[in-house]
Amino acid sequence: MSQKVAVLGTGKIGEALLSGVIRAGWAPSDLLVTARRPERAEELRARHGVTPVTNVEAAKSADTLILTVKPQDMGTLLDELAPHVPADRLVISGAAGIPTSFFEERLAAGTPVVRVMTNTPALVDEAMSVISPGTHATADHLAHAEEIFGAVGKTLRVPESQQDACTALSGSGPAYFFYLVEAMTDAGILLGLPRDKAHELIVQSAIGAAVMLRDSGEHPVRLRENVTSPAGTTINAIRELENHGVRAALIAALEAARDRSRELASGNN
Repeated sequence: MSQKVAVLGTGKIGEALLSGVIRAGWAPSDLLVTARRPERAEELRARHGVTPVTNVEAAKSADTLILTVKPQDMGTLLDELAPHVPADRLVISGAAGIPTSFFEERLAAGTPVVRVMTNTPALVDEAMSVISPGTHATADHLAHAEEIFGAVGKTLRVPESQQDACTALSGSGPAYFFYLVEAMTDAGILLGLPRDKAHELIVQSAIGAAVMLRDSGEHPVRLRENVTSPAGTTINAIRELENHGVRAALIAALEAARDRSRELASGNN
């Protein structure tokens, strides 16, 4: 790694990204971090060997800036950075809902911007990161973003017009599965199982199902049908899911998440 990369506003996802690229072989000396609290910055230095700097120092010295602050704080950060970011810096945004045009309008003309939506499984190197180029981002810029985020999981390029939908599906997606596991655990307790055993049964079932979806190449309908015997237990459970409108509720939930992503882009916090 010959270029310096700075992660600005290093929270949980930013730290997961740092640890991932270090495991992938990048030198900590090439990684800069900024944090709102000095004690947080020192914690990152002690844990990963990276160099804490100010936002302005990062803008001046890093070749790639990864902005991981909350969407509502992004305008303030860009106001601070704009006078110090040369047009040849690659700026990667990890903020939900904010289009690349928001950055291009506030930074030097021609600044390459890449928009990335990742998710919390970055903490275990199983992230799904969706990558979109701005007006001035080249294939090399996209490849560099893929190299960085590929250290903590899988990457996928999409047109920026699809980013809000991807935020709804994968950005927020882990929470839906956690919610489902929570509900199934409660059901297991209702059926007479201890919580720890219900949890273990459900989590391993979820892992197995996910691996089958990823590796089998089969459509989820076919995989479901393979478990669904005539007049059996599974079809009775699925009938109840359909009777309670679970499929429709999921669609409505994803639409709500997409709409909120659009609201964030419009500045409605």
